Amino acid sequence: MVLGDGVNGSFLKMALGDGVKGSFLRDTDEGGIMKYGESLFDICYLLFAIISGCIILKKFKDAAGRLMGWAALILGCGDAFHLVPRVLNYFVEGDFTAALGVGKLVTSITMTVFYVLLYCLWRHIYRSNAGNSGAGNSSTGNSGAGNSDGGRNLTIAVWVLAALRIILCLFPQNGWFQNDSSMTWGIIRNIPFVALGAVICYLYFVKRADDRIFRLMWLYILLSFLFYIPVAVFAGLVPMLGMLMLPKTICYILMIVSFLKKS
Repeated sequence: MVLGDGVNGSFLKMALGDGVKGSFLRDTDEGGIMKYGESLFDICYLLFAIISGCIILKKFKDAAGRLMGWAALILGCGDAFHLVPRVLNYFVEGDFTAALGVGKLVTSITMTVFYVLLYCLWRHIYRSNAGNSGAGNSSTGNSGAGNSDGGRNLTIAVWVLAALRIILCLFPQNGWFQNDSSMTWGIIRNIPFVALGAVICYLYFVKRADDRIFRLMWLYILLSFLFYIPVAVFAGLVPMLGMLMLPKTICYILMIVSFLKKS
């Protein structure tokens, strides 16, 4: 939900700093409007993601259904660790600095898991076509995604990037408990994450014509990273960049909508 001049409540708070108390915004009329707008947007997004994941898991027992269901569920549950403290910060007096910081840590890990599941989903959906392509290219020595060696190397690369991202997120220099991460560590921990996203975006891009429902998945992934990178790296210097988290969240919603259509 977009309010006022197009600034969502959470992004105003991000611009002001995560340590801002809810009472600050409650003291102004605009803050009161943003309080409810922020809360409504966050709650609707979390409910949509979590409920969608549960629906997909309940209705579809095949591998693709499980991957899409768990992806949506993990995304929603992970974001809840960050968004719930934001909502509580509006209505409950107290210091939520540690909760917001830990929430960012959990969200960083679950986002990584989400993209790994997207890769596994790509492997499952396009495996047979890729396998046929790889078999057709075997005589020429080409190793496509479906080729045994090529597919194995690609999978190893995805897991290594994901593991490296999670390990970097666990370093104390990230300052999660103080909710105060330096730009240097913001860049370091996001290098493997961006590389992971680039790989998965490319994979969905090259297969965009093979699946009508997932034909725009590559674009949602690309846009989510384009909105995320400036916030992760430069929000400390240019706080208003935090507003980019709104369209990033919308990209996730569009991914989940694709899951629902596919299932």
